[in-house]
Amino acid sequence: MRYLVEVHACPLCRSCKCVGLSRAAWYAPPLEWTVRDAAVIAALTRLVEGRPNRGFWKCFGMLRRERKQWNHKRVHRVYKAMGLNLRRAARRRLPKRVRARLYVPSAPDKVWSADFVSDALACGRRLRTFNIVDDFNREALHIEVDTSITSFRLVRIFEQLKRDHGLPQILRTDNGPEFLGEAFVQWARDNGMAIQYIQPGKPNQNAFIERFNRTFREEILDPYLFLKIDDLRQAAYWWMIEYNERRPHDSLGGKTPSEVRQQHASGSTLRLSA
Repeated sequence: MRYLVEVHACPLCRSCKCVGLSRAAWYAPPLEWTVRDAAVIAALTRLVEGRPNRGFWKCFGMLRRERKQWNHKRVHRVYKAMGLNLRRAARRRLPKRVRARLYVPSAPDKVWSADFVSDALACGRRLRTFNIVDDFNREALHIEVDTSITSFRLVRIFEQLKRDHGLPQILRTDNGPEFLGEAFVQWARDNGMAIQYIQPGKPNQNAFIERFNRTFREEILDPYLFLKIDDLRQAAYWWMIEYNERRPHDSLGGKTPSEVRQQHASGSTLRLSA
């Protein structure tokens, strides 16, 4: 428009017709993106509040679940303008390996995975969390937080799960001393729960719980400093509810673990990826 008017001395009306622009649009002052996209900014701010490591596609998937009809290109433009885009780590050159697909059970409560995560309070006192997930729908079943968790403590945890939820056919774990303790091994044998130990030095054989631990660390343990263990217990409890009921999972086709469990209970089938 400016080129036609100033260089070729073309009348404004004719220039607008040439480029297909109305004169009202030409005279109207352009809106700042912060004003035009205020609703998108507010929605993204709410989603990343307390979750700075939440990426674009995770945010966009949650907006879609809230029935927001914004185009993904518009949301991505605002996401970048707000400085929320995460730096992608450079890929390391590794030797080629033959990838074996991890077994995904065909129903819930067949195979669970369990593992420990270590961290510390603000005062420097060390603590551990014991996490359990269902391999079928990636559902977080339990997060135990304490300074020390022994084999006898594992027996109490699984006794509670047995009363409230039931037990799996197989529990997949690493070779930690807690899982090898005689008290826990004997209890599992008496209750018909087989323990499947992964090979030493191969955490990829327990990939479901490893991926869960990474998300738990990025969204709870790393962003916050906890003064008391009870503070972490409360944060982990509410985060686990959000993880199971509100957070869409790519491996579940954009559904939540709770939705997948409900679908299986109603008889519908869903193809899951490892």
